[in-house]
Amino acid sequence: MLLIPAIDLKDGHCVRLKQGDMDQSTTFGENPAAIARQWLDAGARRLHLVDLNGAFAGQPKNLAAVKAILKEVDGEIPVQLGGGIRDLDTIEKYLDAGLEYVIIGTAAVKNPGFLQDACSAFAGHVIVGLDAKDGKVAIDGWSKLTGQDVISTAKRFEDWGVESIIYTDIGRDGMLTGINIDATVKLAQALKIPVIASGGLAGMADIEALCAVEQEGVEGVICGRAIYTGDLDFAAGQARADALSDGDTP
Repeated sequence: MLLIPAIDLKDGHCVRLKQGDMDQSTTFGENPAAIARQWLDAGARRLHLVDLNGAFAGQPKNLAAVKAILKEVDGEIPVQLGGGIRDLDTIEKYLDAGLEYVIIGTAAVKNPGFLQDACSAFAGHVIVGLDAKDGKVAIDGWSKLTGQDVISTAKRFEDWGVESIIYTDIGRDGMLTGINIDATVKLAQALKIPVIASGGLAGMADIEALCAVEQEGVEGVICGRAIYTGDLDFAAGQARADALSDGDTP
């Protein structure tokens, strides 16, 4: 089970939002590259970046911060990023800069032809972020609920060649109320590609619950607010996940 620290970028700073609301942000660091180093030193095996300004603007807005993080990481671990990725040129620039994966969210739902083109041009480097509430896909920074079913949408994307799906329960994100295990497992069971859980990670109990369903296809979990507030010690969480994955008893 991969624990993936999130670095959400707003105006060049590391922040966390509640339920995707830009007006409910808490700043956890002025230097995102230093925070990336902190998670590297704590044993992170992948980083998850979000360009929050970019997500709302529809184009990259925190490029300097992203490049500073990539310079700090220097290829030690894979880095993935979402937010404001709407065209193939942007993907190419990010991958050339050292990103391993781009995450396409709203654009995948609103412009499926773009996603198909991205998967064809950059095979193995495209992840889709599916945000949902009550089993229905949400778009545009979670401001709009579509009538599209999460599982059928994810299956279609799987057929096009996406690397994995990040599944976020938007009712729980940033609220420390616990991962929606049931919905995450249901999606993972329906797919052949890995699912990464996201939204609401509250503490060690969530890590243990996710490890219990890892064999269903849940590859990892995005760690956000909990590792910044201290509700979850990241290094201890990854160590616990490794122990459970190795079949160790409690």
